[in-house]
Amino acid sequence: MSAKPTFSHEISNLMYKSHGNPTKSCIQCGTCAGTCPVAEYMDQTPRRLIGMINANLKEEVLASNTYWFCASCYHCTVRCPSQIDIAGVMYAVKRYSIWNKSYSEDLVGPAFSEAFVKIIARSGRSYEPILAPTYMFSMEPKEFVQEAFNATKMMLKGRIPVLPTRIKHIKNFQEMIRRIIPIGGES
Repeated sequence: MSAKPTFSHEISNLMYKSHGNPTKSCIQCGTCAGTCPVAEYMDQTPRRLIGMINANLKEEVLASNTYWFCASCYHCTVRCPSQIDIAGVMYAVKRYSIWNKSYSEDLVGPAFSEAFVKIIARSGRSYEPILAPTYMFSMEPKEFVQEAFNATKMMLKGRIPVLPTRIKHIKNFQEMIRRIIPIGGES
C-alpha cells in the first residue's frame, strides 16, 4: 500500500522532472522576493509561497495569485543561493493548478496558458491572433480598441502573419509534446 504524496512532494516531483533543487533546500533568505520585479502585485512573495509549499498549505498556495503574476524573468532563479529554480517552481504550480483545475475563474492566466500550449501543439509556433482573445476581453474598452488597432497595424505591415505558420516535421513534434504534457482536446 503506497501513501498518497504530499502537496510539497507533488511539486518537488514536477520540479525533478524539469531540473533544479527541491523547494526543501530553501533557506528563506528572501533574495527571490527582493529581486522580483512584480512582487508588489503578488499576494504572497515567492519566498513565502515556497514556505507555504513546504508546509503543505495546498489550498492557500493554489488560491494565491503569485505564480500567475510571475514574469518568468528568472532574476530569482539566478540569484538564489540555494540554486532553486524558483521560476520553475512557479511553472510547476501553474501546471499543477491547470491539470487539477484548481484556480480562480476570474484569472486570465489559466486560459491564456492553456490556449498558448494548444497553439504550440497545433503548429509548433505561437500565433497571436488566436492567443489574444484569451486576455483581450478582460480589458477596458479603450485598451481593447487600442490593442485591436495595434494588432491590425502590425498585420498590415507584415509583423503578424495572416495565417499561422507550421514548423517542419510537425507530426514528430506533436507526438513528443503529447508524451510530455496532457493537452485536453488534442489527439
